[in-house]
Amino acid sequence: MTLTVYNTLTRRQEPFETVELGKVKMYYCGVTVYDYCHLGHARACIVWDVVRRYLEFIGYRVRFVQNFTDIDDKILNRARQEHSSMEAVSERFIKAYFEDMARLKIKEADEYPRATHTMNGIQRLIQELENKGYAYPADGDVYYAVRQFPEYGKLSGRKLEDLQAGASERVNVDDPEYQKKKDPFDFALWKAAKPEEPAWESPWGEGRPGWHIECSAMVRDCLGETIDIHTGGDDLIFPHHENEIAQSEVVTGKPLARYWIHNGMVKVNGQKMSKSLGNFITIRELLDRGTDPMAVRLFVLQAQYRTPVDFTDEAIASATNAWHTLQEGLLFGYQLGNTSFDHQSPVNNSYVERFKEAINDDFNFPGGLEILFELAKKLRREKNILLHEGKTQTDPTELLKDWQTLVILAGVLGFEAEQETEEPDHGGSLSDAEIEAQIKKRLEAKKIKNFAEADRIRNQLHELGITLIDSRDGTRWHRN
Repeated sequence: MTLTVYNTLTRRQEPFETVELGKVKMYYCGVTVYDYCHLGHARACIVWDVVRRYLEFIGYRVRFVQNFTDIDDKILNRARQEHSSMEAVSERFIKAYFEDMARLKIKEADEYPRATHTMNGIQRLIQELENKGYAYPADGDVYYAVRQFPEYGKLSGRKLEDLQAGASERVNVDDPEYQKKKDPFDFALWKAAKPEEPAWESPWGEGRPGWHIECSAMVRDCLGETIDIHTGGDDLIFPHHENEIAQSEVVTGKPLARYWIHNGMVKVNGQKMSKSLGNFITIRELLDRGTDPMAVRLFVLQAQYRTPVDFTDEAIASATNAWHTLQEGLLFGYQLGNTSFDHQSPVNNSYVERFKEAINDDFNFPGGLEILFELAKKLRREKNILLHEGKTQTDPTELLKDWQTLVILAGVLGFEAEQETEEPDHGGSLSDAEIEAQIKKRLEAKKIKNFAEADRIRNQLHELGITLIDSRDGTRWHRN
């Protein structure tokens, strides 16, 4: 089965075919650097990290570009509040971004363009739009004439007449910007300088770019006129990505991107995440309170990437327990005496093909995870048999191949299990009676179908160096 991808532009799943054979040009609308990254950023960055990893796994050479929006009203507001500067605020949160992403094991992009470093490209694009009759100056501002582009709305499915129906209630006719526009739907390409704000020289006077033109210019400068994949959260479909298409395609006469792919949003306890509701969670806050970064990755990848996900304490606890299962499988070979991993070693191709078949269906990462857990549980079962009976049921050579397969496929999804450097407790802190009491509690939890508590007890004992072996005759245990 070849890779097929859901394209927001066409609203259907399509075979994946690149502009240039064997190569992928991929652009991700990155973060506006005025604050620490939150759970929504974590989801997007993990999803596009794994899309990139998978494309590389199946043989593509991927050039992945992710921008930083480093000039924006939110950044300027933060700078005023802190009696700082736009540059200082941007630099601080760009540094924080890289720290947070490193903890989540996100691979760095090939290039990180910034809006403030792309002024020549931005101004050139605005001039071309003006020359073609799609942009007009107005008292130091420059606006895009939306009605000049008949295909406006093709990405989002919105039509200007539908938008116009309710627009009158939302428009402030006294707003100076509104008064400069020829049409309420026109949007700013260039904004005239305001007192005490950063500004750049331009043919229209000092000012700064609008948000939408920045990405059009960065895509063009870094990747060319037509790219393969343009990604971002589904909150960017309108107006940001819609406006990017309008700007870029009338200048080049070519599609901006072959595939537009969008991830769903993150809710917290069923509500939209916002500071006003007190449910705004940053990545560093989550990780600093002890959440395993791999559990966060697992939480994200357990859901189909286009659907919304709900972050709850129960959901992250479940993901943590699931990660412990996967982690145990990933450490299988090391714990049985293999001191290193050879990526050239043979793998079990039946699992690899099933993994590809699952993910080739519009990046179905939950389907890929099923293959990983099947392998991890098999290895855990064989390890328990080995520890209890002194030998495995499966040929050791085949088991080694299964372990190598698991490590490689888990790496495609970005999962890494670190080997313990400290000696385990070996259960010395618990007496036999205390261990039996914990096993009894676990059995009671399973009887009432509280499997999360049962798993918690098993994992807690495992961390103390105590292995439980369930069978028809009950639960046996031994100290590792």
